[in-house]
Amino acid sequence: MISPENIEQLMRPELKAMKAYTPVEPTDVLSQRTEIPAEKVIKLDGNENPYGCSARVRQALANYAYYHLYPDPEQRELRKALEEYTGLSSEHIIAGSGSDELIDLVLRLFVQPGDKVINCPPTFGMYPFSTDVCGGKIVNIPRRKDFSIDVAAIKKALDKRTKVIFVASPNNPSGNLTPESEVLELLDTATIVVIDEAYSEFSGVTMARLVPEHSNLIVLRTFSKWAGLAGLRAGYGIFPLNIVKYLMRIKQPYNVNAAAQVASLESLKDIDYLRSTIKAIVDERERLLTKLGEADWLRVYPSQANFLLCSVLNGKAKTIHQELQTKGIFVRYFDTPELKDCLRISVGKPEHTDALIAALQEIC
Repeated sequence: MISPENIEQLMRPELKAMKAYTPVEPTDVLSQRTEIPAEKVIKLDGNENPYGCSARVRQALANYAYYHLYPDPEQRELRKALEEYTGLSSEHIIAGSGSDELIDLVLRLFVQPGDKVINCPPTFGMYPFSTDVCGGKIVNIPRRKDFSIDVAAIKKALDKRTKVIFVASPNNPSGNLTPESEVLELLDTATIVVIDEAYSEFSGVTMARLVPEHSNLIVLRTFSKWAGLAGLRAGYGIFPLNIVKYLMRIKQPYNVNAAAQVASLESLKDIDYLRSTIKAIVDERERLLTKLGEADWLRVYPSQANFLLCSVLNGKAKTIHQELQTKGIFVRYFDTPELKDCLRISVGKPEHTDALIAALQEIC
């Protein structure tokens, strides 16, 4: 019988050594940890939509009669609906199990072991995570102090083994946009440029229309944030036609489950409701920005997403993070070289803002 030690010797050594991704935890886990009832937990750490999905989604999921059958592997109905939503042909669109799966698929398609991927930290942690899984090498080009990307430094770092450049816009966790002029400059390189627009609906800005004109531009989107479907894992990408055919070939056949396809379709049929929740979140974002800005120990960065990044100037970010947890309020804490003593706060409902501000006033 083979031993556990011998089994480990069969594993890829770089995967054994890599760091795991640090996800946020669900409400029930947070409730158990703090012994606070789940209904009283204020979850502002995952950039989720506090208003949830459309009521039409809940009804459609309850009425769907075909969960015992495999979903459409080519996502025909969903891609057609996304054509109407984006204004781009369904031939350019592929849906995924969240945009996370599409990040992984793009890297699987282009990156061989040792190939390089440009990352612009601080940014979304899935880019280095998926690069590591695919055997690629991350090249970090830090953002400037205002969190803008350093295009000159990116171009200088490119070589024959550089395959992909990832740019989140709006960026997570800073919330700022990358101007179209800078995207176009990156597209002039012989490199795949992935613009991750997970928070696009909150900014009203997209590069999607540029995809048909550029054979190296990919735009990723998700239903997690604006449509309140984070738990169902539904995302999509807009790709050049020369890339679509290969991604369709290498993706898992039934990568978007039936429930996620039904929920996405119903979301797209209830745009007016979802736009009203987007407006509510954007309005509350500005109120939260104003309220937090009144604290002289915080530096709050403007955001085009559904969260705010705050630099804690008194060096007590970790303590504040822990104290908030005892009150049932959960925000994201960062303590990295790029984000020293920082908190990222998702935008909740007005009552969540009020509870957060009151708690911060007690703590500080």
